[in-house]
Amino acid sequence: MTDTTTTVDGDAPSGAWRVALGFQRGIDTLNEKAGGVTPYLVIIVVVIGFSNVVLRYFGRFIGARLVNNYWLESQWYLYSLVFLLGFGYILKRQINVRVDFWWAEQSLRRKVLIDFYGHLIALIPFTIMAIWVSWSWVTSSFVSQQGSFTTWKIWQIWENSPDPSGLPRAPIKLMIIVGFTLLLLQALAEMVKLWAVLRGHEDWVELPVAHEVTPQRIE
Repeated sequence: MTDTTTTVDGDAPSGAWRVALGFQRGIDTLNEKAGGVTPYLVIIVVVIGFSNVVLRYFGRFIGARLVNNYWLESQWYLYSLVFLLGFGYILKRQINVRVDFWWAEQSLRRKVLIDFYGHLIALIPFTIMAIWVSWSWVTSSFVSQQGSFTTWKIWQIWENSPDPSGLPRAPIKLMIIVGFTLLLLQALAEMVKLWAVLRGHEDWVELPVAHEVTPQRIE
């Protein structure tokens, strides 16, 4: 029985492999762009946080309130976005926290097997569960109590902060779904890479350096 996923000479992908590799590269690019935003968010968070502190103490000195909940909550929201947009990027770059005292000493094939079954058994089910658990809680911020959109002006339905001058809660809650979706998509893209290596097609994909060398550890 011939393998229909490769060409006759076995050197180039075709058929289902070509689709899978296209998906993998597209998701890699998506999460690279999403993760590339986070350094700028960190800078903005630091600037806002520093400004809040300075204005709060200066306001006490002059007896005026110079900071409101708009700026405080914007700092919290942006800080949350750093993590939510970075989920998929971290997995793609393989800079996630690892228990590497055992994994790092294995051969490339065994590392790939560990990651493949780890993603299949733990990571992918976890991300699906996180999206499922969050779904009703997040969408409740966008719909009326009757469970439907009653106006095209969706901002009139959005859940808002209970604090004066606070920001709407609905957009940041929606980013929870976005963050876990990016992580799920990247996990599927990683599965394509890992499966390619297991099938002997490691030249089709680019594995992170973490799979190829033993990381340095402080002991």
